[in-house]
Amino acid sequence: MAVPDIRTPLPGPKAAALIARDAAVISPSYTRGYPLVIARGSGCAVEDVDGNTFLDCAAGIAVNATGHSHPDVVRAVTAQAQQFLHMSGTDFYYELQVQVAEALAAVAPMDGPVRAFFGNSGTEAIEACLKLARYTTRRQQIIAFLGGFHGRTMGALSLTASKTVQRRGFGPLVPGVTHAAFADCYRCPVGATPDRCAAECLDPLEQQTLVQLVSPDEVAAVVVEPIQGEGGYLVAPDQFMQRLRDLTSRHGILLVVDEVQSGMGRTGRMFAVEHSGVQPDMVAIAKGIASGLPLGVALARAALMTWPPGAHASTFGGNPVACAAALETIRLLNEQLIRNAAVVGERLKAGLTALVDKHPLIGDVRGRGLMVGVELVKDRTTKERAPEVRNAVVNAAFRRGLLILGAGRNTVRFCPPLVLTAAEADTAVRLFDEALTEVASTSS
Repeated sequence: MAVPDIRTPLPGPKAAALIARDAAVISPSYTRGYPLVIARGSGCAVEDVDGNTFLDCAAGIAVNATGHSHPDVVRAVTAQAQQFLHMSGTDFYYELQVQVAEALAAVAPMDGPVRAFFGNSGTEAIEACLKLARYTTRRQQIIAFLGGFHGRTMGALSLTASKTVQRRGFGPLVPGVTHAAFADCYRCPVGATPDRCAAECLDPLEQQTLVQLVSPDEVAAVVVEPIQGEGGYLVAPDQFMQRLRDLTSRHGILLVVDEVQSGMGRTGRMFAVEHSGVQPDMVAIAKGIASGLPLGVALARAALMTWPPGAHASTFGGNPVACAAALETIRLLNEQLIRNAAVVGERLKAGLTALVDKHPLIGDVRGRGLMVGVELVKDRTTKERAPEVRNAVVNAAFRRGLLILGAGRNTVRFCPPLVLTAAEADTAVRLFDEALTEVASTSS
């Protein structure tokens, strides 16, 4: 199919009709940025119900790692569906679950044996890490970071500090969580210049929080995203992650990395934490692991995952069909897609960076691999955020046939399928350029 190819006003008549039906029966809590109603997809191409085609640089929120309906994944899913759909790995055994755990152990970002707990989502992976950290350390306190997003169930939500709308009205949340400043080198929380900002923002955590507020010997874990997703695609400098690992190790605190969005090859490594050389104690995995099927995994050092039968479980976690998709996904990542993410991601980031001189709206371009954020500002000197402009640019891109999403208050995120080609990356940059030009002309 030609991509993009916009044939009707958006939404088209069929899409508009379905959106009206949706409004009557679906929870209004969902965040729909623009009126896309998908009919089918292939690779990085999406066709809506009215026959319009789009270049997908959102990938179902960084989920469709191998693209839409990769033929190898479809074959694996179909073959497994013909064998059996469910047997609950909580109470029974099947080889696929063991195979996925073995495959993840082979690529885990920590040395030594690891074990896997299977759930259905990133939120469930975080919940498992949270429970396991408290269980194994017999400590209650948890430290997370401002801007972090870890999910919306009550435990995960207690760690989340991305937007107030995600927390408002749901208190009291799970107690024992303290938030610290994250390494936002574009807006350094301790006032360091971008060239000096690396690990300095951990000073308040180490010198104040752990001295005046929370005793280190009561902290079970520090939970961190190596690249904040919903927080605005903020990349933690290597020194930040290294200092955090040193801090946690000195105090017997577990380091849990949330790789739900940044993991599974997206940054040009299997896990984003690998860029820093840091080895965590636990990893939360989901999104890209099964090419669109629901699967979440909490991966932990084997010496930590010793809780007894019944301590934690999930009826649908590690569903055999999702596991079949995960095995194919991991194979494709290892054989070609991680490298493609690194190479094409570098091209995409370079293309977006080249737009800085043309568009004063761009304050910062950052990311790794095919996880790139463009922060939009009203003024580069003051760095005043431009959330309305960001939303307008996302919608202008949609009208041109480019699917992108917001992240944080004023950042545009590019998280395409890892099958994105160089030509598709160039098309994405061109369409984004056009969207910026349109919005700049109407908002000036």
